[in-house]
Amino acid sequence: MDPLLGVKIGCLAGLLVVPLLCGLIPSQVQWFQVNMARGKHRRILSFIGCFAAGVFLGACIMHMVADALGDIKTEIEKRQQQGALVPNQNSTSDGDDSEGYPFGELIISFGFFLVFFIESVVLSCCPRAVHSHGDAEAHDDHKGVPESHSSFRAFVLFLSLSFHSVFEGLAIGVQKEDTGAIQLCLAVLIHKAIVAFSLALKLIQSGTKARWRLLYLVVFALMSPVGIAIGIGVSLSNGDGSGLAQAVLEGVAAGTFLYVTFLEILPYELRSHESPLVKFSFIGFGFFVMALIAIWA
Repeated sequence: MDPLLGVKIGCLAGLLVVPLLCGLIPSQVQWFQVNMARGKHRRILSFIGCFAAGVFLGACIMHMVADALGDIKTEIEKRQQQGALVPNQNSTSDGDDSEGYPFGELIISFGFFLVFFIESVVLSCCPRAVHSHGDAEAHDDHKGVPESHSSFRAFVLFLSLSFHSVFEGLAIGVQKEDTGAIQLCLAVLIHKAIVAFSLALKLIQSGTKARWRLLYLVVFALMSPVGIAIGIGVSLSNGDGSGLAQAVLEGVAAGTFLYVTFLEILPYELRSHESPLVKFSFIGFGFFVMALIAIWA
C-alpha cells in the first residue's frame, strides 16, 4: 500500500472514532450535564477552544492557503503553456506574473463565500437559529422556547457543522505529502473533537431525543471521513484535469477554513469572559505548534 494512502486511511479512522467518542461524553458524564459552561468547566473549555482556534489558524495560514495558491498557480501555468488558457498579454518572459489575474485568491474567496451563502440561506429559513459552539448565553436563550423550535435550531447547527466537516476532510484527502496530511489531521481532529463535544451539549440543551442525538453525532462524525474519501479519489485520478481539480478543491477547502476560523471559532472564543491575555496565550500557542510542524511539512 502507498504510505500516503495508509496515512490518509489512518486519518479517516481517527476522524471517525475520536469525534464520536467526544460527542458521547456529555451524554455519559453527569458533570457535563449539570454544570455546563460554568465555573471551572467553562474556563477549561474556553482555554481548550482557544488552543484549537490557534491550531486551526496555523493550519490554514501556514499550510492550506500557501499550498492552494502554489498548486493553483502551477496548474494555471500548465494550462497556459498548453494553450488551454489565454496567457496574460502583459506578462513578461522572465516569469514575472505580478500583473496576472489572482485566480488562486479568487478560488479561495469562492470557498469562503460558498459557506457564507449556504449558512445565510439556512439562517434565513430559521432567523432565530443559534449558531454557536455550546454558548452559555445560547443555553439561556432556550428558556421558554418551545422544544420543537429549539430542536430545529439544533438540527440547523448540525447541518451547518456537517457541511464544514466534509471540506475539512476533503482538505486532508487531497494532500500530496504524508506530513501535510498528518498536520491537517491534527488540526481538524482537535477542532472537530471540541465541536462534537459542543454539538452534543447543544443537542442535550435542545431536548433532542437520545436516539436522534446519537444519529446526529454518528452522521457528523462520518462527514470528515466522507470528505477524505472524496479527496483520495481525486488525488488518485490520473486524468488530465485531476491536477487542476485537486488544486481547486484545495482552494475551496482553504476558503472554508478561513470562514470557520475567523467568523466562528475566534469570535466565539474571544467574547468569553476569561482573561484576554490568557486567551491570547492559548491561541498563540496553538498557532506556534502548527508553525513549528510546518518546518517539516
